Amino acid sequence: MFDIRAIQEQVLYENVRAASNEQTASKVVYGAPTDTAVSDAEWVASSMQKLEHAFDKPAVEQIRMRCQCGYGMEERLTLIKELIAASSSLEEFAGHEKARAAGMYYSDGALYLQFFFCPCPMLATVDRLESDTWCQCTRGYTKVLFERAFGCEVEVELLKSIKTGCDVCLQRITPKGAVWRG
Repeated sequence: MFDIRAIQEQVLYENVRAASNEQTASKVVYGAPTDTAVSDAEWVASSMQKLEHAFDKPAVEQIRMRCQCGYGMEERLTLIKELIAASSSLEEFAGHEKARAAGMYYSDGALYLQFFFCPCPMLATVDRLESDTWCQCTRGYTKVLFERAFGCEVEVELLKSIKTGCDVCLQRITPKGAVWRG
């Protein structure tokens, strides 16, 4: 069995190091040498506070977006490509039964993706986060997924997060190029 915490620590460490240096990465991910072992929930809260202290908001978001896990990406990509092939517009794409079942809908020229539960195993024991910093990884996941499927750059905004007290997790996905040609 794999250790999700160890994987998350390594991914966060590598992305912080790439944005700064080894000392900052070690401080953000592992804390001071005198820090004692903490639960996953405590580690998430502590590392995100240290990350927010070390970097400005845009840098924090970019670091966390690069921490996306890629779990189940190929299966989701297959579904999205199937929906694209059966559609002639973003509105039609989001209107398919399978798209709606996956939490997608269309409104005001954009695609929305919502979840009614938090799918992150690292947050299973977290009741509430102080900020949406940890959740920025889902933006990275969604960006990679939809850019691969749509064949163009997409903008992804995290609008709501269950772990910050919202009723759903909600993202707006806006393609920056043509998805349907013809």
